[in-house]
Amino acid sequence: MSAAAWQVTGLAIFAAAITALGVWILVLNRDTPEKRERQRRLTVNMRGRLADGTVTDVEPNVVYYSYCISGVEYRTSQDLSQIAELMPPEPERLIGPVTLKYAPRNPANSIVVCESWSGLRPMPVKEIVPNDVA
Repeated sequence: MSAAAWQVTGLAIFAAAITALGVWILVLNRDTPEKRERQRRLTVNMRGRLADGTVTDVEPNVVYYSYCISGVEYRTSQDLSQIAELMPPEPERLIGPVTLKYAPRNPANSIVVCESWSGLRPMPVKEIVPNDVA
């Protein structure tokens, strides 16, 4: 076998090894969507800035809210299915003011609740006192 043939063979083996290593790294580092969402929530909580917003609607595992940053209004939602146990028993009572955290470099990336923080403000129960009838 000539020197050129050895070089081509060696280069082909090297390329195959690099490709196999790349595929192996991708497979090992593949995160599930749930893991990526949890990491996003925790990162926004740790590095985010506080802002005021309004909860506009609540579904069993989703909270819809809006807020304004630097004159830009954002209307978004947060899936709470992974942290549903943090929601109060009557989530529809959450409609109204809320504190949220957003990523300073991407204000559209925001949260209203995560594993270690909540900006939800449950409304107090108004007690109905019957009027005394004379």
